[in-house]
Amino acid sequence: MNRLLEIRDHLSAAPHRSLFLAGALQGVLTVLWWVFDLAGRYGLAGSMAHWSIAPTWAHAFLMVYGFFPFFILGFLFTTYPNWMNGDKVKPREYVATCALMAAGVVLFYVGLLTHKAIIILGIELMLIGWGVAVYVLYRILLSTPDQDKRHARVISIALLMGWLGVAAYLLWLVTEDPTMLNFARHTGVWFFLLPIVLTVSHRMIPFFSSRVLDNYEMVRPYWMLWLMLACIAAHGSLQWLELPAYLWIVDFPLAGCALYLSYRWGFLRSFSVSLLAVLHFSFAWLGVAMLLYGLQSLVYFASGNLILGLAPLHALGIGFFASMILAMASRVTIGHSGRPLELDRLTWVLFLGFQATAVLRILADIIPAIAPLLYVLAALVWLACFGLWAIKYAPIFWRQRVDGKPG
Repeated sequence: MNRLLEIRDHLSAAPHRSLFLAGALQGVLTVLWWVFDLAGRYGLAGSMAHWSIAPTWAHAFLMVYGFFPFFILGFLFTTYPNWMNGDKVKPREYVATCALMAAGVVLFYVGLLTHKAIIILGIELMLIGWGVAVYVLYRILLSTPDQDKRHARVISIALLMGWLGVAAYLLWLVTEDPTMLNFARHTGVWFFLLPIVLTVSHRMIPFFSSRVLDNYEMVRPYWMLWLMLACIAAHGSLQWLELPAYLWIVDFPLAGCALYLSYRWGFLRSFSVSLLAVLHFSFAWLGVAMLLYGLQSLVYFASGNLILGLAPLHALGIGFFASMILAMASRVTIGHSGRPLELDRLTWVLFLGFQATAVLRILADIIPAIAPLLYVLAALVWLACFGLWAIKYAPIFWRQRVDGKPG
């Protein structure tokens, strides 16, 4: 009993602990469920399962809204007070957020096996938990003294858009209106995840680089950030309006900006410090993904053929989003557990192995003849790398800091 109380106290000692733990578990569970579904669907193992909603849309929700937000909120609950010299987030606030959202995800899985009504209840709990987070972070944003809050304002708007995306998904479940589903799908990627991950990268990657690289010039052009965000908003709007032939107009400028920032931020130099290199490597995927999006759109504009399928989406979702989450979560966990800010060899190997997930999933759309095999193989590589990462890092979240300090 005392041991359980001790674990509870450590999990609530800092905002990232419980949320990162939930994210780590969900990063394994959601892909494990997806492997089970894919293997049965394509006759690779077992038999085809019957779910209460279409598995494709369940997979999309679980990845976009049921996995990434745990890491994002754990990070923001930690950084917002530091960025703006605000009051720390109270334990009851971040624990409530985690508990409600985690319970919602559990009910989502139960509902997949039983009835859609249970999924609806789960998403309602997630919306309440997410709403607590929005309230807390907006309170910090609005109550702190006047200062440079540009990054925080962008992230706050994107976080609210994510909440609206979950609400739209809930409305789709209730009404079966495809407009709501499309809004939820495109909002999750283009108005929630990408603005947040890009804006955090714009703030943190040059800062981290300046701390460890000699004679480093910190380049952080805001005009380029605004241009990139405008391109992202335009892409999301065009996607929602089903106008893929015109995406290249904004995708190529977005790709150019991302590749330029990779170069100016010191992509090649970063490999001298592995803890920094994982951030730069992850960010480089943004330029690659938008080039793929632009190429596909331009070909569609000229010929009406979508030659790459979902390859650009997975370059963005796995290559950029998931890799950056893995990189940032590793750094935060190491630093906030009192350990030296160094990436050990195992984590570096797992991160590099994780890149194979993105490559395999991209190849699945380029080589459709063996796509089912590559779908499952990509998911298995994710499970192996992310699972080992979770096994290594999850115990840190329920243990005391190694330096004995609070938090």
